[in-house]
Amino acid sequence: MNLNTADILTKWGNKEKSEWLANQNVKRSYADEVVSKIDYLRKDFRVEQYGSLSYDPEKYPLFVLKTLDWNVKDKNILITGGVHGYETSGVHGALRFAEEKALTYNMHFNFIIAPCVSPWGYETINRWNPNAIDPNRSFNKNSPSEEAAALMKVISSLNINITAHFDLHETTDTDNSVFRPALAARDGVEQSNWNIPDGFYLVGDVDNPVDDFQQAIIKSVKNITHIAPADPEGLIIGKPITQEGVINYQTKKLALCSGFSNSEYATTTEVYPDSVKVTDENCINAQVAAVVGGLDYLKTIFTKE
Repeated sequence: MNLNTADILTKWGNKEKSEWLANQNVKRSYADEVVSKIDYLRKDFRVEQYGSLSYDPEKYPLFVLKTLDWNVKDKNILITGGVHGYETSGVHGALRFAEEKALTYNMHFNFIIAPCVSPWGYETINRWNPNAIDPNRSFNKNSPSEEAAALMKVISSLNINITAHFDLHETTDTDNSVFRPALAARDGVEQSNWNIPDGFYLVGDVDNPVDDFQQAIIKSVKNITHIAPADPEGLIIGKPITQEGVINYQTKKLALCSGFSNSEYATTTEVYPDSVKVTDENCINAQVAAVVGGLDYLKTIFTKE
């Protein structure tokens, strides 16, 4: 579909959504690149299938990894990746953390890791699901996104308190070149582009910013990659920074993934994979460093208690 000015004047109906969907195609394999790695981790985690996507249930099963030796006295940590399937390092950062770092924290925390919430989005390199719905604006009651609804359901079924939630994302150049024009066309509302930040940053919660937690994450990530500077107006993606590399959103009002868990400590990571200063491996390691930095901070806090 050609997203021109005429398209923006009228909100998409079913016809336009169908045309958009017809232009999407598989570019990589969820089974080969994600499920195979989840299978490898069965030696260290309890791997549970918590559903599948109705678009193709056989092709798109949904998995969560849980600590094998679950201790009800320990704090519970939720790590989510691939809420936006096209954000590659979020998926592989969650898997890399599970493979290389999680077991070193088993004395302190229980982990629930959902490495790829949107497998169709992963395969087609899409922010939306096939219904042109953004899962990361859909973590609310009666969610229109089955990806979001399935994750909320499985977490609710655990009947536990989530102490910290790390939601692993990316901000890419295609946010301006692809997503925002598509959003404008879908909703019939003009969208202005924002300056894509060159570097890593975090999105916290306006109502519960946990500034020291965010600061600890930024400090850890600095050892791996550069932190995004604010633009000349002191903003990152249109929001004022609260400290180096940190902005805040109304996570619950916007129905973001990081808000649904009602965790005491929550953050959304944002890696910039299109920077000339980074590689794919660097981006994955930055995601891991973000989780490690947050966990090390929490260990210190809870030890003092």
